[in-house]
Amino acid sequence: MQFPFPREANITTLVFFRSFGHSIHSHSLPTILSMLHRITHSSSPSLLLLPRLLSHQPFPSSNFKFPFPLSPKRLTLNLIPMASSHSLHNHINRLASEQSPYLLQHAHNPVDWYPWGEEAFAEARRRDVPIFLSIGYSTCHWCHVMEVESFEDAAVAKLLNDWFVSIKVDREERPDVDKVYMTYVQALYGGGGWPLSVFLSPDLKPLMGGTYFPPDDKYGRPGFKTILRKVKQAWDSKRDMLIKSGAFAIEQLSEAMSASADTDKLPDEVPAEALRLCSEQLSGSYDPKFGGFGSAPKFPRPVEINLMLYHSKKLEETGKLDGANGSQKMVLFSLQCMAKGGIHDHIGGGFHRYSVDECWHVPHFEKMLYDQGQLANVYLDAFSITKDNFYSYISRGILDYLKRDMIGPEGEIFSAEDADSAETEGAARKKEGAFYIWERKEVQDILGEHAALFEEHYYIKQSGNCDLSEMSDPHNEFKEKNVLIERKEPSELASKYGMSVETYQEILGECRRKLFEARSRRPKPHLDDKVIVSWNGLAVSSFARSSKILKGEAEGSKFYFPVVGTEPKEYLKIAEKAAFFIRKHLYDVETRRLYHSFRRSPSKAPGFLDDYAFLISGLLDLYEFGGGISWLLWAIELQETQDALFLDKAGGGYFNNTGEDSSVLLRVKEDHDGAEPSGNSVAAINLIRLASMVSGSKAENYKRNAEHLLAVFEKRLKDMAMAVPLMCCAADMLRVPSRKQVVVVGGRTSEEFENMLAAAHALYDPNRTVIHIDPSNKEEMEFWEVNNNNVSLMAKNNYDVNKVVALVCQNFTCSPPLTDPSSLEALLSKKPSSLFT
Repeated sequence: MQFPFPREANITTLVFFRSFGHSIHSHSLPTILSMLHRITHSSSPSLLLLPRLLSHQPFPSSNFKFPFPLSPKRLTLNLIPMASSHSLHNHINRLASEQSPYLLQHAHNPVDWYPWGEEAFAEARRRDVPIFLSIGYSTCHWCHVMEVESFEDAAVAKLLNDWFVSIKVDREERPDVDKVYMTYVQALYGGGGWPLSVFLSPDLKPLMGGTYFPPDDKYGRPGFKTILRKVKQAWDSKRDMLIKSGAFAIEQLSEAMSASADTDKLPDEVPAEALRLCSEQLSGSYDPKFGGFGSAPKFPRPVEINLMLYHSKKLEETGKLDGANGSQKMVLFSLQCMAKGGIHDHIGGGFHRYSVDECWHVPHFEKMLYDQGQLANVYLDAFSITKDNFYSYISRGILDYLKRDMIGPEGEIFSAEDADSAETEGAARKKEGAFYIWERKEVQDILGEHAALFEEHYYIKQSGNCDLSEMSDPHNEFKEKNVLIERKEPSELASKYGMSVETYQEILGECRRKLFEARSRRPKPHLDDKVIVSWNGLAVSSFARSSKILKGEAEGSKFYFPVVGTEPKEYLKIAEKAAFFIRKHLYDVETRRLYHSFRRSPSKAPGFLDDYAFLISGLLDLYEFGGGISWLLWAIELQETQDALFLDKAGGGYFNNTGEDSSVLLRVKEDHDGAEPSGNSVAAINLIRLASMVSGSKAENYKRNAEHLLAVFEKRLKDMAMAVPLMCCAADMLRVPSRKQVVVVGGRTSEEFENMLAAAHALYDPNRTVIHIDPSNKEEMEFWEVNNNNVSLMAKNNYDVNKVVALVCQNFTCSPPLTDPSSLEALLSKKPSSLFT
């Protein structure tokens, strides 16, 4: 068999890579893995020795088979109460005073946990012992497993307390700390995931590490207790070597992960070639049977969809229709398969994290905000292209799920819902997916006369339906359980049951509503009610964009539960409330700095690059899709702060953190567009968008910073384009000679204004900027007079109190004023070359 880590590194025991915890997607590794040879063949031979210190045997031969399954069993978990019920626990540690839901889950472990901070570091120095660092997050299934197996075990706790200072970190609260030690584990061992388990010196240099460890020795591999003993022995007998190795590794990683550009901008040929190469590589990994790019486990990686749609648009504009249609078909089929699969929550809306099989059927059941925001946007894009309500329905389902279940009293949007929950109230154990799966009899009892129709539509069986792939349920844990999946077209089944498609859909919607009500009486999965700025930025974008794009749905369109038919303009209000919350609670007006997260109060962690970049992107969408000028002003203000805190003015690009926290050993220029886009990719697009709105030296500065940023990643764009799909789009956007500008002039409160703005956004075009201005608004006019006088002149010259006027501009040429939304949409549908002919 092929191992998921390099055999030449002679690593046997530190990392169980395959799906234990949340593994890092393979596309994130190339830059880091380039360090593997340098580190393991360096002048520091102890780095090769480190893994052997923990090994029971040499690396197995190539015909070795893992004695544990490649798709590990879903473990049934003891319930882990939150820290509020102190009287139920025998132990309490320092985590009880923290805000993070993940840290609070560990507040009653017998392990003497510390949060990340000077108190823990000082204690390690005082006792002269290594640090055990455990990193995870509250909805991580395998983090829960390791807690139940090891951190709640008194014998393990005694070893940790006697020999180490133990620190717990929520990776969502401190992504900067996570990045340092995940990068180390990836570089040395070829992969990584959560829970992340790393041993550090008192000065925080990594000594050795891995991910999930079972508690006891099995299969010739050491368990966690054995590893603790081995690390203790190594610390006592080989301390100098360990410390030297850790320092060397950090030095090498720092050099590799903070590259500088040799030139101020990319060579002219790179953007088009990177875009072509990325599309070609993704097309080569396309699954024509089940959709998606790559094999199981399948992640809905929206940045790949972004790239394929962008490239399709470019091919269409240059008359290469076969290529454009081919790329588009891959995307649309993938989106359809995802929406019909079990990764989509048909009863409540929204998407689960990923599918364990190739057919998008059986998911890992947690729901993450960053997925919802990005997926809502790609389904909106698909609707913009096709005008097929199938895609708008899915997008509405995501947004309505967030609106119903994930928004706090002040409009803040929460982070995640867990995969695990109890099957019944008061049950002592949790099971993955318990909240979402169904037995056939249960469905029959709830739905009565319509049960047969519903069962056929969602492939429900008495024996359970997790049988579509060998990977769906290899250990028969979902026996007699059903994960809803659509395998037949509604029109086909409606005909079979002798009814119209509309009647059929109404019955399905009513059935879903009944099951939703029944499901609501089950114990709910844990809600991580932490508010993360970056993820809220992604959601703000999708809510804002939906407010205009969904106005393109045909008049009289019908929607069925769980979609509730929200008026599109209501989504804009949700976006604005979320942005208001961040400005009120997570932004210091005096310093103009963001905090990273909020739960009851702002976290100690400052805002990181992703927080600024994703929020700026969301604010630009909030403005362009109808929000007030204040959102654009704040976006510009945040961009100034981002440049001051993160920009490498000499070398180009943005670091992931400010460098002000001495306990964070790496400043990294991230480029990988994975489950979330990279901060640098989003920042590049933000700069391009801002440069198209303002004029003069400000616009030139934005463009110059974008050019320099992209030059930093020239090698990546040329050699590993598939790892940076959104950055490929950014590079091409910068190459476009002149972005299309739509300027809408009129009274903001009128219905005509709303309709004209909707027409401006009706068609998919990522190289379009929409500016709207109400000449009667003094603040708006003053802003444009200072930042782009051409816009203010257009507003003055075309203002009519009784009309809303739109102008389309490109290459220093503007169309005649348009007063009809349909005329604007028709003009925007023309190819760039014929826009004004």
